[in-house]
This record gives sequence, structure tokens and C-alpha cells, in this order.
Amino acid sequence: MTVHGAIFYLLSGVILFATAAAVTRRHPIHAVLYLIAAFSATAALFFLLGAPLVAAFVVILYAGAIMVLVLFVIMLFRQSPGDLGLTFDRTPAALLGAVFLALAAAMVSKDPGGRIVLQEAVARPPELGRFLFNRYWLAVEIVSILLLVALVAVLQLAKKGEGADGTGENTREDGQ
Repeated sequence: MTVHGAIFYLLSGVILFATAAAVTRRHPIHAVLYLIAAFSATAALFFLLGAPLVAAFVVILYAGAIMVLVLFVIMLFRQSPGDLGLTFDRTPAALLGAVFLALAAAMVSKDPGGRIVLQEAVARPPELGRFLFNRYWLAVEIVSILLLVALVAVLQLAKKGEGADGTGENTREDGQ
């Protein structure tokens, strides 16, 4: 097995472990942190496979912007600082961080003149757009509908907590 193969399988294991940890955590902030670790490992996997632009997009968009937004929303809906529950078992997080740092160090220090040569693939934005909308148009439409449904759900959740006067208190006389 080559070094690339070993790093690939280790990164895949990190992704699976971090995703499983994110799904099984009861505290949403811990779940988001594990999900950020899974996205970071996914970006490292893309980088290993020769797609640094996709890796940068994963880090910037998913691990950066979207997860920070999700974390902000989770923190926004918390009632008191005591609900944050900052005490948790740090062993899985420390182990995951150590494995991820070791894999990142191995990727950075790998031999640039190695045996494996990846073929260069160039896709300009118009070509990518035609490819997506010609071949995967249904998936693109389904994702757009899901995003619309999520937006409507967030608006309904925000409206539910707000009273008629906009203060968050119910102003009806019957208390409903």
C-alpha cells in the first residue's frame, strides 16, 4: 500500500468517525464541532485526490460559512448560558484532532516526485454549468426545493416565537 492509499483510508476513517460522532451527540454544539472536523477531513481528501479548488470550497463554504451559521443559530436559540454544557468527554475530540494533524503533516511532507501522477482536469464554469444542468438537472432542482423548504421552515420557527407586537410576548387577552 502506498502512502497515498494509507492517507486516503485514514482520512476516510476520520470522516466516518466524525460524522458518526456528530450524529450521536446529544448536545448540538458538540455535533457541529464534529461535523466541522468531518468537513475538514473531506477537504483534505479532495486535496489528496488532486482537487485543491474543491478542497478550498469545502473549507470556506461548508466548514466555514455554513457551519458558523448553524452554530450561530444554535447559540441564538439557547435560553441561558448554563444550557451550553461545556463539559464533555474530550478524548474522542483529542484523538480525532491528533489523527487529523498527523495526516495533514503526512500530506504536506510527502514526496512531490512520487510514483503517482494524477491527470490534470480542467473544467471552466460554462462547461461545468452545462454538465450539471444537462446531466444532473433533477438533482439540482431537488436541492433548490429543499433549500426553499428549509428557508420557509426557519421563517415559520422565527415567526412562532414572535408575538403580535414583535416583542416575543403574546398580546392576546385569552393568553393563547
